[in-house]
Amino acid sequence: MSDKMPIYMTQACAKRLKEELRDLLYVKRPQMVETVAWAASLGDRSENADYQYGKRALRKFDSRIRFLTKRLKEAIIVDPVKQAEAAKGRALFGATVKVETEDGDEKRYAIVGVDEIDLAKGR
Repeated sequence: MSDKMPIYMTQACAKRLKEELRDLLYVKRPQMVETVAWAASLGDRSENADYQYGKRALRKFDSRIRFLTKRLKEAIIVDPVKQAEAAKGRALFGATVKVETEDGDEKRYAIVGVDEIDLAKGR
């Protein structure tokens, strides 16, 4: 049995993370590689701010790419509609629930994974 907690996410979250990964791999990182190559061609790299900044940015991009790749590989994608059918009245991951506050107002909350938390939007 694995000690790791499962990573649940909705289809919308998985799509958003895939789009971010695609943007990093095919747009941002290649542009930064060009910038670093240009900066390296100027000579002395030890005092070249463009080169130093570019290398630092590439490390950040690479770190995020590794994180997203691993996250998406390990994620369990949950369809909220199918989850609602299986819930049988229970509040499971992906469900939207109504809660009555102490002052009688009603609030709606969607039960989502850690990558989707947005308290202002009730997630």
